[in-house]
Amino acid sequence: MARPHAAALLEDALNRRVESVLRGRGWRTRLVSHTGYGSPQAARVLGRVLLTQGPADATSVDATSQDAELEEAEQEQRGWRAFVTAPAMNAPVEITLGAATVASHTDRAGLIDLTIAGHGLEPGWHEATLRSPDAEETTAAVLIVDPEQPIGLVSDIDDTVITTMLPRPLIAAWNTFVQHEGARRAVPGMATMYRSLMERYPGAPIVYVSTGAWNTAPTLTRFLKRHGYPLGPLLLTDWGPTNTGWFRSGQEHKRQCLARLARELPNTRWVLIGDDGQHDPKIYGDFAASSPDHVEAIAIRELTPAEQVLSHGLPLSNDEIGEFLDGRRPEGAVPDVRAPDGYGLLHLLRQVLGRAEAREA
Repeated sequence: MARPHAAALLEDALNRRVESVLRGRGWRTRLVSHTGYGSPQAARVLGRVLLTQGPADATSVDATSQDAELEEAEQEQRGWRAFVTAPAMNAPVEITLGAATVASHTDRAGLIDLTIAGHGLEPGWHEATLRSPDAEETTAAVLIVDPEQPIGLVSDIDDTVITTMLPRPLIAAWNTFVQHEGARRAVPGMATMYRSLMERYPGAPIVYVSTGAWNTAPTLTRFLKRHGYPLGPLLLTDWGPTNTGWFRSGQEHKRQCLARLARELPNTRWVLIGDDGQHDPKIYGDFAASSPDHVEAIAIRELTPAEQVLSHGLPLSNDEIGEFLDGRRPEGAVPDVRAPDGYGLLHLLRQVLGRAEAREA
């Protein structure tokens, strides 16, 4: 393996020093669980181990959390305290899912991301039990997807389900330092569209893929629940240095998530939902071109000119800029529908999915 990037080595050294000092002051570990997913053969369990000054109460930030649990998470994750966290590096963890128990350790950011085989669970919602020394035991919701499930949804978050009307570089700071979440609002019709598609395909998974940090998971989970979005796994990122550079690539994160979903759920065809403010059309189009058997349709929410300016500085989408330079938009075999809101996308997707169902019949 290549030598880790100097930025990652520096961050690791700083985190080890901070952890040593905090543990010397009596801080303990706290388990934070996130929603996982998988098949009857293997499931992905997600969570994090952090250091806490108070009681080591576990936090469940997942699709099955009750309102009281979400309120508790909100109090713990509010403002800068939610973002400036102290990860427990290489902390021992034990996870039980169904008939399987696996022992492992957190990564350099305190993250738990384990694939557990042989759990013996049927399709549906289940719970994994997470344990770590000095931390209160907690559970994580895990969605087991039917291996013959024909359709699933993958959704971007910022500007697709949530709009802030802020320049993209300020979104992270807004989520980090602003205490209240009322300024963030749902994109019209998107929750209706998602619920309608989930009703059309019972048991369909929905996976939210974002370049946001794992620290924002409680805020996003509350937002999705409050605005009526179907709840499912969040696949977020660990911001900061990596083993290859100073910053993590958001585009590469999304590409890797799509490729992994295709491997783990090979019989499911995905409806890929995003917006034209950044790179979603390119990422989704490339994935559809390389893996057409795994994509049912692409649905792109078209931002207004004002939103485009806030997103990347120009009143045109990246696709429109490409059309101006190249003279045309490349056409693919996978249907690509576009509309300014969820109501328009739902109308177009119903037509596309209806034609696909007619062909299969």
